[in-house]
Amino acid sequence: MIKRLLYIFVGLIVIGGLLAWYGYRYVTVRYEYEAVRVNVGSGIDADALETLLCDSLGKEFGSHVSEIWKWRGGKPERAHGSYLVKPGETAFRLAMRLRGGAQDPVKVTVPNFRSTERVIDAIASDFEFSADSLQAAFDRMLAEKDIDSRCLPAFIMPDTYQYYWTMTPEAFAASMYKHWESYWTEARRAKAAKLGLTPIEVSILASIVEEESAKTDERPIIARLYLNRLSKQMRLQADPTVKYAVGDPTLKRILNVHLATPSPYNTYLIDGLPPSPLRVVDKQTLSAVLDAPEHNYLYMCAKEDFSGYHNFAKTNAEHAANARRYHAALNQRKIK
Repeated sequence: MIKRLLYIFVGLIVIGGLLAWYGYRYVTVRYEYEAVRVNVGSGIDADALETLLCDSLGKEFGSHVSEIWKWRGGKPERAHGSYLVKPGETAFRLAMRLRGGAQDPVKVTVPNFRSTERVIDAIASDFEFSADSLQAAFDRMLAEKDIDSRCLPAFIMPDTYQYYWTMTPEAFAASMYKHWESYWTEARRAKAAKLGLTPIEVSILASIVEEESAKTDERPIIARLYLNRLSKQMRLQADPTVKYAVGDPTLKRILNVHLATPSPYNTYLIDGLPPSPLRVVDKQTLSAVLDAPEHNYLYMCAKEDFSGYHNFAKTNAEHAANARRYHAALNQRKIK
């Protein structure tokens, strides 16, 4: 009888040991593939979550995570979020992160594309919200602050940020406004005021400068040229504003028919600055305006070598000579 009990006892120990070993192996199985981000949307249920995990992480590892998550009382609404799963992470640790909603922040790069719509699309691609909902949130925010909605590009600050994927569009819009306020320090506002511009007007002028030249080293020169024209109450006569008015930023040659386009953005027809920025601008271009070096240039024309740089002139006669050379080069290349 004692011998029989001893066998049973030893058997139970072996079985218990095997179960413990299996359980240990089960919860410590590690993710072995490349890092992947798993986005758990709102309203997901347990079955859909398991499918998502298996599809994203592989069936074996994903099912382990799902079973542990269920075993530990995970609730779908708590798992809502974005999780970066790196090689070596255990099924148990990921299950506990899902259980507690311990999501990872997302690196969001806000670009300075020409099209504000493209910028918003790019931003929304890193979040759960849609581009339309973000546009609506921006519109509501600007309306509440009594700011012309066309001036939205001035309040989008290109940079790389960290946010949570579950952030609301309203929170993101508010965050952009805070970054705008942070940029416009007392010192920068004083520089703008010295130029006779508001922060939004600096963005408007910077957008023209950025469209005028892709060469960052000549943007400060262009900025001062336009400031010189403003100070003399001359029309800016900036070609990018004509392209904007026409609705074709790809125009290679500005013709008289384009110059005659009626628009509050056509600076060949209006005095001063257009009503809003032509695009989202880089912070470096804002600095090009605020710190524009002094000079006496009033005119500019693209160089005839098509290098992307410009010839600058102080008088209309010098400018006319530069323009003739450029138009001759256009004709030679049959650019219409």
